[in-house]
Amino acid sequence: MSVEENVGELLPPDRLMLTPGPSCVDPRVYRALAAPIVGHMDPWFTKMMDDVQVLLRRVFQTQNHLTFPISASGSGGIEAAVMNPLDAGDECIVCVNGAFSERMAIIAERIPANVIRVEAPYGRTVDPADVLRAGKGRKIKFVGFAHGETSSGVVQPIADYRRVADQLGALLVVDAVATLAGVPLDVDGERIDICFSGSQKALSAPPGMAPITVSKRAEEAIGARREPVRSWYFDLTTAMNYWGKERLYHHTPPVTLIYALREALRAVLEEGLKARWDRHRMNQQALVAGLEAMGLELFVSNPADRLVTVTAVNIPRGIEDDAVRKQLLEEFNIEIAGGLGPLKGKIWRIGLMGYSCQKTSVLIFLAALEKTLSDRRFRLPTGAATAAALQSYQQTGQPALAGSRK
Repeated sequence: MSVEENVGELLPPDRLMLTPGPSCVDPRVYRALAAPIVGHMDPWFTKMMDDVQVLLRRVFQTQNHLTFPISASGSGGIEAAVMNPLDAGDECIVCVNGAFSERMAIIAERIPANVIRVEAPYGRTVDPADVLRAGKGRKIKFVGFAHGETSSGVVQPIADYRRVADQLGALLVVDAVATLAGVPLDVDGERIDICFSGSQKALSAPPGMAPITVSKRAEEAIGARREPVRSWYFDLTTAMNYWGKERLYHHTPPVTLIYALREALRAVLEEGLKARWDRHRMNQQALVAGLEAMGLELFVSNPADRLVTVTAVNIPRGIEDDAVRKQLLEEFNIEIAGGLGPLKGKIWRIGLMGYSCQKTSVLIFLAALEKTLSDRRFRLPTGAATAAALQSYQQTGQPALAGSRK
């Protein structure tokens, strides 16, 4: 019998996704994915696109006209946000403190722009004073940074970089892939010029869409370019012809992913942004309490710098990274992530985002990790992790559940 004849029905496992992305998907979003496909120029679909844009503006907290989901992953969002405002030779500052902020710098260097990297070690925030010093006396087009750096579990304050960008006369470009709908974010209130995200994280939609919003000021800067955007696909001026009033053909978008994103955005707004932010914060506090009760150390030492949606934990000496993650996957059906680049084999990254961010997820994971570490003769007080998490919930209040897993 040939290999082709042995290919059976697709039956993926139902994992508890506690990675930095993707997160678990709400059953109501799965139902939206299963809706009948229509043509991307169908009048019903082009009208439904209005709904998506209205919902995105509410979640981003913006009135920006140029707001829509790019048909791409979060990395496509980085590319669009960087390539549209920059001409070759323009100067920009990128705050680099992890793998994804570095990706922003790499994309800008390929334009090629004159990229000034202001760096901080993984696990630390970039000092805004260093950014200001680096840009003094230069014509800086934008200051870019990752609001939530998922490679190291760090969150950075938007207001500090906005003040620096103002002093430099620069646009502010913010990577909110790991923070939109999980961490407080107000695009208009914080005067962000270009902000982008990903569908698969705190929005809890499938991967493949990169919501982006662009301020009027940034639109004007893009319109004043000296040359065309070097990427045809990620040129926002042409892509917006499809998402604008004209609905002119640009490319064939992933119709069912747009259905799913629409339903995921509805779920966010039904819960309420503040309630959702509070739920993420309370569950992460319980997770941290449980991890510390086991004797584990957080990679980000300053609690104020810890990203709520992705928690980085130092792997204890003598414990093998891959073996722990393999046992969690095979015995408990839980997936977490290891470190990237210089942190490979040194940290675990635990995502609590969107539909995955529930009290049951926290307690199940802590019990599973305790058992997995005990199997490797790591000495820890039995039951202390879940007890500490439960105590944290009692002190902060019970977070609302996103819904029962089905």
